[in-house]
Amino acid sequence: MITGLAHTAVCVPDCEAAVAFYRDVLGLRVLSPPYVMAGNDIRNDMGELVPDPTMKAAIVGLPDDGDRVLEVIEYLNVDGGEQRAGAALTDLTVHGLSHVGLICADLDATRAELESKGVRFLVSGIADVARVRTTWFVDPWGVVFILVEKSRPERPYFAQWG
Repeated sequence: MITGLAHTAVCVPDCEAAVAFYRDVLGLRVLSPPYVMAGNDIRNDMGELVPDPTMKAAIVGLPDDGDRVLEVIEYLNVDGGEQRAGAALTDLTVHGLSHVGLICADLDATRAELESKGVRFLVSGIADVARVRTTWFVDPWGVVFILVEKSRPERPYFAQWG
């Protein structure tokens, strides 16, 4: 059955620009630089889902974090849309991908650094909830992120109680 979480993918209009944002602003590492996927293999994989699945893709994440990565996808021959970005910003209850959670060690310092780089935050401050501290921001393509600082760093974020 299922043994792990492979990745979270975000669809963007410009793969290189998105990779630069995730690398330069969020500090993620480029684990696989942008490359074009085309031909029969990708068509066999998802040709029934996307009329022409030719894409530019990249992987960003943290070193030694295994499969917990962000896959950045730009479809090259398909008209994209802004409908998800608009919905995500106005209503996190819309069915589908809601947000991506990122862990940081010092939420105050991380938020201040991201604000100095022009990142747009969706909330005015930092909340304390379920023994974690949180704040929310959005990337330039409408993907919503939550920054999480754990009170017990040795535990997963969802197991801070007890």
